[in-house]
Amino acid sequence: MQGKPATSTRQAIHEAGSALFRQQGYAKTTVRQIAAAAGSDPALVIRHFKSKELLFLETMQLTIDDEPLLGAPLEHLGERLIDLVIGIDGGARGVFLALVHGSNEPEIHKRLTDTHENVLIEPLRRRLSGPDADIRARLAASVVAGLLYSLWIARDETLLATDRTTLVARYGALVQHVLTPAA
Repeated sequence: MQGKPATSTRQAIHEAGSALFRQQGYAKTTVRQIAAAAGSDPALVIRHFKSKELLFLETMQLTIDDEPLLGAPLEHLGERLIDLVIGIDGGARGVFLALVHGSNEPEIHKRLTDTHENVLIEPLRRRLSGPDADIRARLAASVVAGLLYSLWIARDETLLATDRTTLVARYGALVQHVLTPAA
């Protein structure tokens, strides 16, 4: 009887780890659970990925399609950005939460800060001009991160019950004020 090819074993471990990390977070997911979900042995998890942390880092990568931001007029960028992040699908939400919950681990913390820099701040900074473009991009990213925290971590009942149009309009106005402050 022949075993599974190494690539399918690796893929099964990758998929099982990704699903478990999104559902349970880094700390609550064990190598044994990952192996069981993959129909594999815990030693193979380590053989293929070297550690649980490296498997986590490979599977938990957050990206946002910033294409909708590129064509938006600067005066509507705040609302467009909020609409984009509120519409993030469950997979990206799971990655965000897994990164936040695992951020006490140094490499996971680095991934979270790199994601904040590259996914939120940098696309905004590219759209702005002036000597304070960097700080405006950082402040806007902080407002967005605060909204995601309130919705996805604190699970603020009032914000969760607020219709999308209202959230986009109000948070969009906050972000817009930071991006293009009145002179």
